[in-house]
Amino acid sequence: MRAPARVLTVPEMYEADRLAVGCGVSSLSLMENAGRSIAEEIQRNWTRCPVLILCGPGNNGGDGYVIARYLLEASWPVRIAAFGHTSDLSGDASVMFGQCAVDVVSLDELGDVDEKLVVDALFGAGFKGDLPPEARAAFQKISLAGLDLVAVDVPSGVCGATGDVVEGTPIASLTVSFQCPKVGHLFYPARAHIGKLKIKDIGIPDQALDLQNVSLFHNTPELWLESLATLSPIGHKYDRGHAAVVGGGISSSGAARIAARAALRASAGAVTVVCKPSALTTYAVSLEAVMVESISDETAFESWIAARRIGTVLLGPGNGVGERTRAFVRTAINSEAHVVLDADALTEFQDDPEVLFRLIREKTTGSVVLTPHEAEFSRIFTIEGTALVRCREAAKRSGAVVILKGATTVIAEPTGNAALNTNAPPWLATAGSGDALAGIVAALLTEGEDAFKSASAAVWMHGEAANIFGRGLIAEDIEVQIPKILEKLANL
Repeated sequence: MRAPARVLTVPEMYEADRLAVGCGVSSLSLMENAGRSIAEEIQRNWTRCPVLILCGPGNNGGDGYVIARYLLEASWPVRIAAFGHTSDLSGDASVMFGQCAVDVVSLDELGDVDEKLVVDALFGAGFKGDLPPEARAAFQKISLAGLDLVAVDVPSGVCGATGDVVEGTPIASLTVSFQCPKVGHLFYPARAHIGKLKIKDIGIPDQALDLQNVSLFHNTPELWLESLATLSPIGHKYDRGHAAVVGGGISSSGAARIAARAALRASAGAVTVVCKPSALTTYAVSLEAVMVESISDETAFESWIAARRIGTVLLGPGNGVGERTRAFVRTAINSEAHVVLDADALTEFQDDPEVLFRLIREKTTGSVVLTPHEAEFSRIFTIEGTALVRCREAAKRSGAVVILKGATTVIAEPTGNAALNTNAPPWLATAGSGDALAGIVAALLTEGEDAFKSASAAVWMHGEAANIFGRGLIAEDIEVQIPKILEKLANL
């Protein structure tokens, strides 16, 4: 199993380069490796054709001159257009320009683009501000001609720190970056400009990354697979954990049912829906392997959690807002069980979120996971910034693991560790999908010991279920895909 995929901020990438030099790897060899790796990707993905390389004034431009040299050696026709004066190049970029036997024209004198492939080596992940007019004009010509474009590090105009883009940012067919993905690679709108993302090892020693204590990861099985519980041949259902899902009234019972079935599929040994006495028949006739328990008040709920040794309590889906929801949330957090709060269980505290956070921070046994979408998040957290910044701060402020759902879902724990999930397709945005996710989180948390890794695994499995099913997915389809995913994970 490979190590978890670290995600770097732009300053961390610069620091990794600096530390690599301190470890005995020359900056010139890093640039050589970067340019060569991109030239190899070009030759792997395209047949020999004329190539236009756009080179910038910094290290990205230096990479471009290396790419040109390797393509020339492979008998590819190459033309270079540079932004700025090549006489102003310095350091490694100047050295690589000197080794490149190609005449260079100024970007503002580019003229028609007759090549079949373009390499964008203008500006890297540290870019700020607006694209120069000559760069925007060049990218417009390339777009109108329908040419494939390979981006070095990021397409020019992408902010590597946030994933924001500026006017004129091109859309790449392939983006090749180095050593680790950057934050900007994994967020929209940049993701719509990156095309296929390839990360190439350019020789930065692991020590250069280890020294920085990187705390952000790409959410893939390498991050959490070893933490998933394994089945014992002599175990029984309660060894795998008993999860409780608090249900709403008759008219909103579907959310809890979706969550409960997803939890059972996702490896909980037993799942019980807890409901009002008036809704007992509705749940009982529609659930089979999922058990149903009628509980009228918080005192009975407290006794039941302890007596049945409930591992995780999920509250929120379809619960409605009101004193019952608040009381049951309070009771669950005060118990020894793990707790997952979604939807109405969060909205109930929108007027006094600190009450909820205080309960969570004072919990002595078990973890709490919050699973808001953007609207629910904004009801209980007043935090500015990117999704990553806000989710990290929310986890720190609340004391819970927070899953901020979105096209790129962020999972963060109070210590600052965070993961970015990118495997969810757009058709996962469907009614009840979040209820299924909450159920998967509850199941994995019931038998897991690490709430952050359990939450990250659940988010990845949720996205993978949608990918397996394909377009037309509805929430009830998610649980059906889970056995296939568990089988796949067991064979990794």
